[in-house]
Amino acid sequence: MNTSSTDTRDARVNRLVRGQPASDGAGVRLTRVIGGPVLPDLDPFLLLDEFGTDRPEDYLAGFPDHPHRGFETVTYMLDGRMRHKDNHGNEGVLVPGSVQWMTAGRGLVHSEMPEQEEGRMRGFQLWVNLPSRDKMTAPQYQEFAPDRIPQTTPAPGVSVKVIAGEVGDSRGPIVQPATDPVYLDIALEPGVAWTYGLPEGHSAFAYAYEGGIAIGEGEDARDVPAQTLAVLGGGERLLLRAGETAARLILVAGRPLREPVARYGPFVMNTKQEIMQAFVDYQEGRF
Repeated sequence: MNTSSTDTRDARVNRLVRGQPASDGAGVRLTRVIGGPVLPDLDPFLLLDEFGTDRPEDYLAGFPDHPHRGFETVTYMLDGRMRHKDNHGNEGVLVPGSVQWMTAGRGLVHSEMPEQEEGRMRGFQLWVNLPSRDKMTAPQYQEFAPDRIPQTTPAPGVSVKVIAGEVGDSRGPIVQPATDPVYLDIALEPGVAWTYGLPEGHSAFAYAYEGGIAIGEGEDARDVPAQTLAVLGGGERLLLRAGETAARLILVAGRPLREPVARYGPFVMNTKQEIMQAFVDYQEGRF
């Protein structure tokens, strides 16, 4: 959905969240936006990390072998190269502009290690929950090189990479029926505004990562500075506007699952008993 009628309500900013410095893997420095104490989750989204540094010592140790069960990880590379490898024989390299949507399902063990020793490493990792019926499905990957991600110009001064969802006639390659996700990387030239229609009933957020934006218009408009996440609500018609400088943001939305969440580290299930079973299965080599 990317059009709006006169009856469509305007989306508003329910709250603003600043990411917090964190480290993960073998000491990789990053900014945790969803998944920390300020915003533990936003159903169906469990975590959003932004990583970005020119300092190799901040990323060289990477993310050695670690398990996952019960959810999906989405890695979107902006700069740098990252090699992933798992215990099911899958291996590949994520380059700038590429996307990997990994369904961990019943479990796998994988690593994500830098394929560079200098230069900038930048991107996002998003965790998306799976419904209970899919938590023990077989692991799978949806992986797309930059030329597989449609890029469109829906209005003057607006450029959008469509990872999931649709903008006009452009449809993203990622498909996940359970959460019907939208994932857009939007670039706005200075002062330019653009309106997008969000799917009704979806949880949604916008994260400005270069330059600030405003959401809404008139007295209801809210400024969203760079490195700030806006939790959206109230309606489907989303008006975005860049400030005096160009801006880039990711806009993400998904159908909420509204199921109990039990999570511990790399395992996300529905009950504590299922989490305990995940530990047993991992320790006994069933991943």
